[in-house]
Amino acid sequence: MVHLALRAFFDLPQAERTPRAAARLVDRYWNSEGFRDADQAAEYRERARGWMADYVAELDPDAEPVAVERWVSVATDRIVAEGRVDRIDRRGTELVVVDYKTGRRTPTPADTASSQALALYAVAVERTLRRRCTQVELHHLPSGTVAAWRHDEASRREHVTRAESSAAELDTASDELAAGGPADALFPPRPGPRCGSCDVRRHCPEGRAAAPEEVPWAGLAP
Repeated sequence: MVHLALRAFFDLPQAERTPRAAARLVDRYWNSEGFRDADQAAEYRERARGWMADYVAELDPDAEPVAVERWVSVATDRIVAEGRVDRIDRRGTELVVVDYKTGRRTPTPADTASSQALALYAVAVERTLRRRCTQVELHHLPSGTVAAWRHDEASRREHVTRAESSAAELDTASDELAAGGPADALFPPRPGPRCGSCDVRRHCPEGRAAAPEEVPWAGLAP
C-alpha cells in the first residue's frame, strides 16, 4: 500500500507533492486485510501516514524521478533478467536504482551489496535506458534509513554470473525431472528459519517441521 501511495505521489504535479498529500495517499490505497484486527490495522495505517510524510519531506523538491515502477530487462549470454524497479533517479550523469522497504528489519549497506536482484536491476536499467547505473539503494521508510551501495564492473559481473549459474542448474535439473529423475534428489528440501513464511510450506513436511508458521503480520515494523 505504501508502494502504491509512493507511485501516486510522483504522479502529482510537483507543486502538490507535500507531506500532507503523501499521507492522504495512504488513505486512498489502504486495505485492512491481513492484519490481526481492526485496532492493529488502524495503528499501522497511522504509522504508514507518518512514514510517508516524513519520507517525502526529505526529498529534493526539485528532483524529478527518471521513472517510477518501470519495467527493465537485459539479456545476458544465458538468461533474460527483468523486473519492475520502484524508482529510478538521476544523480549527475548516472542513474540510481531505488527500492522501497517497509518491513521489520532495517537494511544495511551489506544487504544492498549482496542483493542479486538489485545488481541485476542496475544492469537492466543501464541496458534499457542507455545510461550508466552502478548505485543501488534500499529506502526503509519506518526508520528513514537509506542503505546504499555502488557496484563496480566486477561486482555486477559476479551477480550476473551467479544468476546464470543458478539458471543453468535449474535447467539441468528440470530436464532430468522431465526425463523421470527423482524429484527429491533433483530438488532437495533445504529447511531453515524462513520456512515459517514460505508460500508452499503446506506441500513441504520438512519445512513445516523446521519452523512454525508465521502469522501474516509477523513482518511488520515494530
